[in-house]
Amino acid sequence: MALDGKKILSFVHHEFEDLELWYPILRLREEGAQVDLAGEEAHVKYIGKYGVPAESDFSYGDISPKDYDAILVPGGWAPDKIRRFPEVLNIVQFMDEHKKPIGQICHAGWVLISAGILTGKKVTSTPGIKDDMMNAGAEWVDSAVVVDGHLVSSQRPPDLPDYMRAFIKVMEQQ
Repeated sequence: MALDGKKILSFVHHEFEDLELWYPILRLREEGAQVDLAGEEAHVKYIGKYGVPAESDFSYGDISPKDYDAILVPGGWAPDKIRRFPEVLNIVQFMDEHKKPIGQICHAGWVLISAGILTGKKVTSTPGIKDDMMNAGAEWVDSAVVVDGHLVSSQRPPDLPDYMRAFIKVMEQQ
């Protein structure tokens, strides 16, 4: 399997976009990666926009980014909550500084904006936050998936297969 031995962290909070959380997790686990979920609190059941639950393994504060090879940020309304935690922003900044893969889809760009890592980066997102991404210094591209070095971004659930192919390819190059 392409990602045997890799550890990936995914953030979670209430009202995540169900497919944008679960499809990447399942796809990466199929490739042999360990994917952990971190939420505001450990061992809490978070509910997606369409009612699918996800239980956190750890709290944001429990995480040492040095222990992970990559991170994923799901979309939905959860990113607006996730970005309020300094621990999350520190994790994102660490991963960016160390050029570890960062995956973000749909509204997940809000977390990267709050972490202040988008200046000069080429990205995509849901068109609804296009202006936010550009105001944060990013070059926004209308494409299903955009790869800029270690940063992999995508627009919406129908783009998930392209997003995961690109993310896995970036992971394999690490």
